Amino acid sequence: MAEQTTDVLAGDKDVSSTAGASTSPPPVSKDDVAAIDALRGLYDKLRAEIGKRIIGQEKVVEQLLICILARGHALLMGVPGLAKTLMVNSLADVMSLQFSRIQFTPDLMPSDITGTDILQDSSDTPGKREFKFIKGPVFANIVLADEINRTPPKTQSALLEAMQEHKVTTAGRTLELPEPFFVLATQNPIEQEGTYQLPEAQLDRFMFFVHVEYPTAAEEVRIARETTGGEAADLEELIDGVEVLGFQNLVERVPVPDHIYESAVKLVRLTRPREDEAPEWIRKWVMWGAGPRAVQYLIRGAKAHAVLHGSYLVRMEDIEAVAKPVLTHRILTNFQAQSEGVTSPQIIERLLNEIRGDE
Repeated sequence: MAEQTTDVLAGDKDVSSTAGASTSPPPVSKDDVAAIDALRGLYDKLRAEIGKRIIGQEKVVEQLLICILARGHALLMGVPGLAKTLMVNSLADVMSLQFSRIQFTPDLMPSDITGTDILQDSSDTPGKREFKFIKGPVFANIVLADEINRTPPKTQSALLEAMQEHKVTTAGRTLELPEPFFVLATQNPIEQEGTYQLPEAQLDRFMFFVHVEYPTAAEEVRIARETTGGEAADLEELIDGVEVLGFQNLVERVPVPDHIYESAVKLVRLTRPREDEAPEWIRKWVMWGAGPRAVQYLIRGAKAHAVLHGSYLVRMEDIEAVAKPVLTHRILTNFQAQSEGVTSPQIIERLLNEIRGDE
């Protein structure tokens, strides 16, 4: 790592020449190197602090942090009881961010999310009444949309503008949402009765699809021992919103070699069965592949993964680390794949193996 750092800082060596890149990435400033080192140290502290409440799920915590640093949103799939809400709440606590939870139900209205105007007495003119906008729960830094598929599409779409534009339009007014802004939506994979499937366009707004697994046997013993007696631990605030915004800007400046851009584009294009370069087995199993937004999220996620692991530029292993959460919900398998038990993560892994073999 030290040798790599010197090369990038000096800007006098093509760090990607072995992979056939035409140009080297721009050099990293000394200030950014120091900031990346600080973020790497902070990452260890954040994990340790969240670990006071959440036992296990280190990979999930890392993926949520990557989403926040890359200005993305996450769709989280997991059975009830895996501490999804507590995990997000704990993230908000250690980052000193405002947390809001919306329980999505069939009767939830868009105004229940964005807010509504109410008629009340004027504070300036006695006897006069006026409308005042009361902000909804979406006006927070971290919003948990719990069981988002239990509400009709009209209400689901109320989140679309907020997620994409970071603003809310109501009664002809546009209101900015607080920054940083991050939406985590959850779905229950077991009970599907009375649910409304998210449209592909809305799924594409989520940077990551995060699958929460059951804890290991050792972790479950710890859960039984440490969470059944006494109150939950208080968490220390390690960072605030202004610092989060600064680290988001830092992540955007992380250099990317040309061959990494090319590999990310190649990976995404290979998921599309109608592309000439798509392998035959993709045409056999995939109905629709990932769109251009997947390339953007691969690069942004890889940048965040790189800095969290102390790297000063993006490497291929950073792309591989975020490939599954970025692409899983963007690859639509057909009936033949489903009948043969072929899943999107398996397809992504096979594509990554093929790209590794080509290098």
